[in-house]
Amino acid sequence: METTAPTGQTGWYVDDRCTDCDVARQLAPDLIAQGEGRSEVVRQPRDDGEARQLLAAALACHTRSIRPAGGRLDPAVPDPFPLALDPDVLLCGHNSTHTAGANAYLLRRPSGTWMMVDTPRFSERLAERYEELGRFTDVLLTHRDHAAHGRDWADRLGARLWIHEGDLDAAPDADQVLRGTDPADVAEGVRVYPLPGHTRGSVLYIADERYCFSGDSFYWARTLQDIEVAQSVTWYSIEELATSLARTVDALRFEWLLPGHGGRTQLPASEMARRMKQLADRVRGMSPRPVDFTALRW
Repeated sequence: METTAPTGQTGWYVDDRCTDCDVARQLAPDLIAQGEGRSEVVRQPRDDGEARQLLAAALACHTRSIRPAGGRLDPAVPDPFPLALDPDVLLCGHNSTHTAGANAYLLRRPSGTWMMVDTPRFSERLAERYEELGRFTDVLLTHRDHAAHGRDWADRLGARLWIHEGDLDAAPDADQVLRGTDPADVAEGVRVYPLPGHTRGSVLYIADERYCFSGDSFYWARTLQDIEVAQSVTWYSIEELATSLARTVDALRFEWLLPGHGGRTQLPASEMARRMKQLADRVRGMSPRPVDFTALRW
């Protein structure tokens, strides 16, 4: 695999290890686009702001495939992560190959404590940076695909690790095990909704009726400008996901959609509610498909 700059390369590029996961395109949408089976740099940055976008994409990329001319990032350039998306939500970056490159988030609570939702790659350097923010109480896993570093992060931060019983084999040493399909309170202002479908133990977390951490259950598809499900990458049951959405959708209220994979967006709560009901109606008519990552509509 290509890990050094191609001959004659004079600017940023994407190397051959790219898995086409979409993370870089989320962070630098005007500079990186989807190509044939991987991302491609479509133009070089024109100013410092765009250069920072590419740096963020490079440090979020789980295969470290986004590279500057010369092939190596300058260690003297400040790391932009964790990156503020909203006053109380930070994007972790530093996505992990062990979670399929999923995004993870830090959620600030009114008390000044923090929660981690899904996990970035584990490192002591990142842990020290997070500890500077304040005390962490919980590491909330949305499902099995994102569980790889859960125990490491919970132990390092002195936090409780949460997972649903449907995916408990992925984190058998979890401190808190969610059960059944009824919603439950994780903490004041934070509610969990079991949503079996993508996996048997998938859940989503709603914080303050503002933030929805949806895992891989649904995401914002930039190409469609709408909320979408990954019909072609549903490990458990698309029919079960339809049932879950029908059971849950009327209770969901949020403004920010923050998935593990796929686009993020903010819309008025009423508009999110309307689109979620439309999504539930669409998914009701879906049937199982063979797993096909190339069919994903980002």
